[in-house]
Amino acid sequence: MTELTGAPEEGTEILALRQRNAELQKALLDAQDAANSRLIAAELRAEAMRSGMIDLDGLKLLDRPDVMVGEDGTVRGARRAVTQLRQDKPWLFGERSSSSTAPVPATAKPVQKMATEMSLEEWRRARAELIRRK
Repeated sequence: MTELTGAPEEGTEILALRQRNAELQKALLDAQDAANSRLIAAELRAEAMRSGMIDLDGLKLLDRPDVMVGEDGTVRGARRAVTQLRQDKPWLFGERSSSSTAPVPATAKPVQKMATEMSLEEWRRARAELIRRK
């Protein structure tokens, strides 16, 4: 055991500070692990939705050891894991589709109305609009 130089209070203070430092480092690692777990879960949900998963509860069946957060903060292996799940358990996935089933509206060129086709009131409104634009 090494002897501490100085007053005994300084030695106990140093020990207390070291213990507090160790506690804070453990808390930081726990917070990083929790954040990484949430990030991986969010990325897996997004990838599953892109792949057409019907029920996201199916992600509980997913093997996660290959999915990890890189040093740059990006999640690696999520697409591969969801693709493997899709191959192993295809009944969890439906056909890919857009969120809207409405058809795309037809495009129509705006048709200008000739002055000879307008009523007097329509002609006056159109003329006033042209004058205001200038």
